[in-house]
Amino acid sequence: MRKASPALTYSLVAILILTACFSVQTSVQGQKTNGTKPKPASATSAAAPFDSKESEMRAAIERYTVDRGSLQRSFPVQTSTARRDRFKQLYNEWLASLLKIDFDSMSQDGKVDYILFKNHLEYELRQLDIQAKQLDEIQPLIPFAKTIIDFEETRRRMEPIDSAKVATTLTDLKKQVDERRRAVELGLRPSGDSAEAVRVKKTVANRGAQAVNSLRNTLRSWYTFYNGYDPVFTWWNEEPYKALDQSLTTYATFLTERVVGIGGASTQAGGAGGNRGGGGGGQGGGQGGGVGQGPGGGGGFQRPTSAAARPGDASDIVGDPIGRDALISELKSEMIPYTPEEIIAIGYKEMAWCENEMKKASRELGFGDDWHKALEAVKNKYVEPGKQPELIKELALEAIKFVEDKDLVTVPQLAKDTWRMEMMTPERQLVSPFFLGGETILVSYPTNTMAQEQKMMSMRGNNPHFSRATVFHELIPGHHLQGFMSARNKPYRAIFGTPFWSEGNALYWELLMWDLNFAAYSTSGPRDPKDIAANKIGMLFWRMHRCARIIFSLSFHLEKMTPQECIDLLVNKVGHERDNATAEVRRSFDGSYGPLYQIAYLIGGLQQFAMHHDLVDSGKMTNRQYNDALLRENRIPIEMIRASITKQKLTRDFVTTWKFYDR
Repeated sequence: MRKASPALTYSLVAILILTACFSVQTSVQGQKTNGTKPKPASATSAAAPFDSKESEMRAAIERYTVDRGSLQRSFPVQTSTARRDRFKQLYNEWLASLLKIDFDSMSQDGKVDYILFKNHLEYELRQLDIQAKQLDEIQPLIPFAKTIIDFEETRRRMEPIDSAKVATTLTDLKKQVDERRRAVELGLRPSGDSAEAVRVKKTVANRGAQAVNSLRNTLRSWYTFYNGYDPVFTWWNEEPYKALDQSLTTYATFLTERVVGIGGASTQAGGAGGNRGGGGGGQGGGQGGGVGQGPGGGGGFQRPTSAAARPGDASDIVGDPIGRDALISELKSEMIPYTPEEIIAIGYKEMAWCENEMKKASRELGFGDDWHKALEAVKNKYVEPGKQPELIKELALEAIKFVEDKDLVTVPQLAKDTWRMEMMTPERQLVSPFFLGGETILVSYPTNTMAQEQKMMSMRGNNPHFSRATVFHELIPGHHLQGFMSARNKPYRAIFGTPFWSEGNALYWELLMWDLNFAAYSTSGPRDPKDIAANKIGMLFWRMHRCARIIFSLSFHLEKMTPQECIDLLVNKVGHERDNATAEVRRSFDGSYGPLYQIAYLIGGLQQFAMHHDLVDSGKMTNRQYNDALLRENRIPIEMIRASITKQKLTRDFVTTWKFYDR
């Protein structure tokens, strides 16, 4: 691989220095408190909530983003050593260039961006090391990987090809794949202690199957480039390629079905790889899930898609626990100065608080302290088939009116005019049993094709009292308003995106609206006390759900809970329908989300709620000023939002110390 020239490195440094020295600072657009009450949100001009300040680091971050994108496209084989080395070079060059910048001369926005950028680069370097260790673990399963990767990388370097020699290599590769499958099969036998036997853990075998599928994809891309366009190549290699492709398919299926124990797994070429780019996951999909950010420099593995997923069946849930050290790395990237064990303890404390509040609401409904019975009664208040869209619209408009009546946040008219609704397919509901959201809310409700038991679980799990919190979490003031504002404020910060902002902010609104008694709010007169109690139970259900997400996701990655134990926790401790709990756990561990995604809801919400206490409850800011400020900073780690809003003194070697939790 050709190394970058010194001139390229110097040009990167020059860009950063020039950006730091000559960036023009524009005036701050925002509300000022001169003793007058801010205008109602509905009367605010379209431009009012947007921040026009320019960071000295913006040009450098945008340049880095496109540089990284170029490498991602040029080195698509995520298990490649050459890719890893090239990304390591990129990250180290940019880290070195940061040292040339006069940090102290920059604005607060520039300092925040500098720290975010440095944090991102250091995280990506750690991820490369973690990925290397993961690859070492599966190397006994894929000793043939380097040859396949070399095929593709030689093609991308446009080197000449010897078709006859390649045919011999493909034939040898098929033998290697078949021999490795037999060695793993020997390892499955009780007497499989021979020198040829290969024994691996189920989770490592699952990762190995993903790697085999990725290698098959790589081989297919390489072959397609030459096939038909080079008749000599096709004459020599058509049959050897087909035979090798079939052996890879058989091997991946064998690993998935026989070693991992997932029946009917698909090994189709195609699909996505890793799940986490720099800094965190992308904007989420709320209660039912979210959209993880694409793979960064660290890359990942293509995961097999299970054709065997069935309602209530957990046999296809395997996952890949990352371990304590990797969790610490993730938490450091998110600027959260707590250990995994301390965060699990927070989950248990919050769960205890929720149970106490559940008992209060249960008494109001006449069930005494047996809140499980009260929860069952609330679940059975579902709307009849065909009426769910009408309910969602009503709840969405009610939430918008609430935040405007209370002057909580600016809601631009265009944001109110552009949200939409679609229904979720039955197949998608196997993975996302609740709503997904953003500009479009995807409504989960049964169709005529579902079995009776699944219809009832879906209707009960998406009843009006549960949906009351779900809808505003997904739309306004939740994910839709977030997306609307982040697209218009500091969009270059998207590369630092974190679910602790997106999911955390939507959850923060649940905490705030609980305190503001949204359960009792109505646009059509006073609510019946029992209806208020049912609304509280619905809101508390989701809060307990987030507590459980903290407990089971971190415990799984610490290898202290199995997927089945995670499902049982959701059913027994939170009150989930079993099918819904199974879908929740399946989605949590199928590789679609980063390892901290599930804790980001409540932990990110608690971070933003702690800031609310410090800034709004103290009288330093109004609700609207604070909530607008959260949205203007884009999807970055919460401690950096805190530093920006409070004008905290920062140094280039900033280390997180903010202990935000105090129940």
